[in-house]
Amino acid sequence: MSHRKPYIREVKRTWWKSLSFYRFYMLREATVLPLIFFTLCLLFGLISLVKGPESWQHWLNFMSSPIVIILNMIALLGSLFHAQTFFSMLPQVVPVRIKGKLLNKKIIVLGQWAATLVISLVILALV
Repeated sequence: MSHRKPYIREVKRTWWKSLSFYRFYMLREATVLPLIFFTLCLLFGLISLVKGPESWQHWLNFMSSPIVIILNMIALLGSLFHAQTFFSMLPQVVPVRIKGKLLNKKIIVLGQWAATLVISLVILALV
């Protein structure tokens, strides 16, 4: 048995700043932060709805604040950015073959956006 210490490479806190690929990755992963805020807003909205009209009105007043509106718009942009990067990666991860030929990547991505649009419109029609 050897008594040598194994080599452990030091990883700095700023490792992700060295390459643009890593910076893009960190930006994509950071989109979860505004989405957490949005999710908490919805959760507290449901809770206030259960508590009664006065609580619901307080929540509506909070949601109409300019800062909350800006944060929710940032969450929407983050969500759209995350969806775009996910949709663009999917054809590489799951190549679709029809009769032995690879389906064009653009068709897959556009199909995902079309499905997103249709589902969003159906949900808006129900609300």
